[in-house]
Amino acid sequence: MCGRTSLFAPPEEVAERFDAEPSRTLEPRYNVSPGQEHPVIRNDALDAVQFPTWGLVPQWADDSPSSGHINARAETLGEKPSFREAFAERRCLVLADGFYDWKPTPTGKQPYRIERVDREPFAFAGLWEPETDNRNATFTIVTTEPNDVVEPIHHRMPVMLDSEEERYWLRESDPDALADVLDPYPSAEMRAYPVSSAVNDPGNDSPSLIEEVPAEEDVQTGLDEF
Repeated sequence: MCGRTSLFAPPEEVAERFDAEPSRTLEPRYNVSPGQEHPVIRNDALDAVQFPTWGLVPQWADDSPSSGHINARAETLGEKPSFREAFAERRCLVLADGFYDWKPTPTGKQPYRIERVDREPFAFAGLWEPETDNRNATFTIVTTEPNDVVEPIHHRMPVMLDSEEERYWLRESDPDALADVLDPYPSAEMRAYPVSSAVNDPGNDSPSLIEEVPAEEDVQTGLDEF
């Protein structure tokens, strides 16, 4: 699963890295949650960074309030009615430099930040739907099986594309060929570390959220004093 992400790399670095210009000012975000707008590059405009809403709503869905689909399983993209057409026709890169997930602990859940070892921006595989008279364009992030870094934290992880796979994801049309890039990112190139529970609140969005804190299992409880 991927329910929070971030992108705070300098705008000029993002534009150069993805060879695309933002349609508006790219503000640093440390805690992006579903229902918020976030930068993507769509397969119908490879040189533009656009800002759809996170939570894909299929074109055929009614306009009743809905948070949409924040994730789509890689294994069933071609089967599920909500994703089948978008998988065939409307793919996108969801720009990011890290994401968050929550590890179960004896007292609750510990948030972890997960990112590339070099902390460089990257792209998730995504799907998008166009805007309508009543809603903004929307997108979802594709997920797959976890690698060795993510597995202790969660049983799913977002599909992180390497630079060579990005344009392939946008331009290829063969579903079988596309499926080949929907695999876990190499563990050796990633790291995960515990962060403050302040990230649990979508209203918090500051650099302090990416600072490492002690993991719950590393915090002394005082029980050994008895």
